[in-house]
Amino acid sequence: MLRGLAWLLVCQLIGEVLVRLAHVEVPGAVVGMLLLFAVLQWRRIGSGADVVRAADVLLRHMQLLFVPAGVGIVAYVSTLRADAVPVALGLVGSWVLGLVAVGWSATLLGRRSAS
Repeated sequence: MLRGLAWLLVCQLIGEVLVRLAHVEVPGAVVGMLLLFAVLQWRRIGSGADVVRAADVLLRHMQLLFVPAGVGIVAYVSTLRADAVPVALGLVGSWVLGLVAVGWSATLLGRRSAS
């Protein structure tokens, strides 16, 4: 399990370094996640691998990872209230874009697995 956590953290670290070096406006964690996805696809790691077990443990306790975000919302509620319309439009817009991206990805993966 420790090796799995190390995989996750190393991929995130590499993503953070790449973003800082390239001066890209993308979160380093997202780049690290894409890197991890590429490594997992390349190595064809099974469901019993250390990184999968570590990810399962993190997913089991995911509700704890939302506590800092909730505290941030409570701390900045007056700022959010003042900019409610742009924040709401950003939330709805990002939700729609995410929904379209997941639908598109699921369609492509469905075609790929059917072939």
